[in-house]
Amino acid sequence: MKRQGPPAGSYLGLTTVVVRDYDEAIGFYLNVLGFELLEDTPLGDGRRWVTVRPRGARETALLLARANGPEQEARVGDQTGGRVGLFLHTDDFTRDYERLLAAGVVFEEAPRSEPYGQVVVFRDLYGNRWDLLQPADVSPAYG
Repeated sequence: MKRQGPPAGSYLGLTTVVVRDYDEAIGFYLNVLGFELLEDTPLGDGRRWVTVRPRGARETALLLARANGPEQEARVGDQTGGRVGLFLHTDDFTRDYERLLAAGVVFEEAPRSEPYGQVVVFRDLYGNRWDLLQPADVSPAYG
């Protein structure tokens, strides 16, 4: 059986990040990471549809979903079993690294050069691990 790829024009639209509190998460993503708020719509019963994305991004965004119950609350900050699960691409590694450092973002290591680009691992406000990454096909501004 031949495998078929997704239809032309398909893309990943949203990925969910489970959070403790909507406003706390919005504050971090907007004020620390510099994302933009796309939508914050009340859904009733205290639930909201909250989406954010990096400024200038066109496709993928994050759905900030407040944990509902003990099982989801246990996942806040460790949605990928301790692995890096989110990758923030940049066209100016030095600019964004220094901006995040000044904003108090917790980095796990010093920036490093890899065959695929300039990279450093950081944690969001809940402990989820991210890569800040300037791909090798973008002129490096660090190192």
